[in-house]
Amino acid sequence: MSDQAALSRPQIGPADDDSAKRRQIVEGARAVFLAHGFDAASMNDIARAAGVSKGTLYVYFKHKEELFEAIVEQECDVQAEGIFDFDPGNHDVGGVLARLGAAYVKFLCRPEKASAIRTVIAIADRMPEIGRKFYESGPERGMTQLADYLNAQIDAGVLVIDDVEIAAVQLMESFQAKLFKPMVFNFAPAPSPEQIERVVRIAVRTFLAAYQVPAKG
Repeated sequence: MSDQAALSRPQIGPADDDSAKRRQIVEGARAVFLAHGFDAASMNDIARAAGVSKGTLYVYFKHKEELFEAIVEQECDVQAEGIFDFDPGNHDVGGVLARLGAAYVKFLCRPEKASAIRTVIAIADRMPEIGRKFYESGPERGMTQLADYLNAQIDAGVLVIDDVEIAAVQLMESFQAKLFKPMVFNFAPAPSPEQIERVVRIAVRTFLAAYQVPAKG
């Protein structure tokens, strides 16, 4: 191989190796937590699932609580990525909210996502800091971004809303109505795209009927 070809390849240093190994461990831990729950999971199980020695595992994470926190942070980052990105200059509120609702419910109702939420709820009483971090970094951040978009539409004269925070929360709850809770309690399977589209369409129509400024004739 020529020197030029060698130089053209990305150089992988210790930091990259550490990052890759950390991701490997986190993914192994995620599989164990989802399969067995937090309490039943052991560091031995996690090391085996991640394909690392127990000594290597402890280099990166001191205990499984720290590992679970890392997974929670990752889940929140994924939720925030893309789903709650809004263009305040886009005044097609119906279209924006329909896309939001469909993306949000599809994300929320993935089987692995439901399992993660069950696990967080199960340990939130014993480890309130994890429950708080999950809510603040995930749902609360999304609600804030939605409220910012709605406020921009109020300023533009497109919407009239007395309490934007409540309106945002109610909209997000209506998106998942009869879809998420039956699934998270194992009463029903993940909703179909047609079910999601129907519920989101009704939620958006109800929201616009309440808050959209009527078009001038």
